[in-house]
Amino acid sequence: MIKKEILIGFFIGIIANIIGIVLYILLFSELSIKETLQAAQENNFLGSLIALGAILNLIIFFLFLKQNKPYRARGVLLATIIAAVCIAISKFS
Repeated sequence: MIKKEILIGFFIGIIANIIGIVLYILLFSELSIKETLQAAQENNFLGSLIALGAILNLIIFFLFLKQNKPYRARGVLLATIIAAVCIAISKFS
């Protein structure tokens, strides 16, 4: 039961991060999503896009804590840590 709740929170965190990236691109980029991601990879700011997408995780994390669902909040935190590792990899490679 606990592992299931953490897994649900993890997937919600990953999906929220992807939605955050897409929303940022749609709102602030003149290029398409694919072109923006390609340009981000070529110009080494893909990590910045991932970080901006992770802002939604903050909102969801506190929402789960307020709803007294700490294991789902842990899953969101795990997704955020995975995003941070991806950011570190993109910055150093």
